Amino acid sequence: MGRLTDKVAIITGAASGMGLAGAQLFAREGAKVVMTDVSADALETESAALKETGAAVLALPLNVADEAAWAEVVAKTVAEFGKVDILVNNAGVHKPLGVLETTEKDWDFVMDINAKGVWLGMKAVIPQMQAAGGGSIVNVSSIAAFMGGMQADGGGMAYSASKGAVRSVTKHVAQMFAADNIRANTIHPGPIYTGMAKATGITKEQMGEVYGAGTPIPPHVGDPEDIGYGMLYLASDESKFVTGEELVIDGGSITH
Repeated sequence: MGRLTDKVAIITGAASGMGLAGAQLFAREGAKVVMTDVSADALETESAALKETGAAVLALPLNVADEAAWAEVVAKTVAEFGKVDILVNNAGVHKPLGVLETTEKDWDFVMDINAKGVWLGMKAVIPQMQAAGGGSIVNVSSIAAFMGGMQADGGGMAYSASKGAVRSVTKHVAQMFAADNIRANTIHPGPIYTGMAKATGITKEQMGEVYGAGTPIPPHVGDPEDIGYGMLYLASDESKFVTGEELVIDGGSITH
């Protein structure tokens, strides 16, 4: 048996990067995976590839800042698989703008996806978890919730604020829904070589050189799978006595 056998998981931002790595690992460990993303074409491509492995996969386009869209995703998940055991709020955006450069429109965009989207996902899924007798929520924050500077937030003030909000609201949920056997934890990635980074033309080695001074473990930048394995642990029953906690996966960045 796999680590997530018979579990049903919704993962946002699952068409690439850390979300895709999580979806692939979850499927490998026996979960029924609902992959969601705003990029419909990439979502279709990646979900089709995962289905070819024999995994039970449902692909649903989703703007995480849209409450009605969340209700539709949850309804379709329950109709297809009967329940929701796991929610991974991974979708996120970044704008490398500081306090003086950020406009109100920039702030609202980042906060809508990174913070509001996490809240709406939990709001939509928690009633289903209550009905199922429990569940696990994994919210992807960032080391920017602990520290400032380019090493943590890439110069993104709104990004930093949004990830701090994710850290705080997760602790609130952990306290308020523990009696329902619903756990909520955060993952705090450091520098990770995702498809988004690759699209800029930078190599993993070059990115490692950029972060080398602040991230002690070679090659100074992680892979999406490093975060995916953290998602897997927090989603599984192996972490059944863990809630309100912060799993930092950063190569040692915050030890500075």
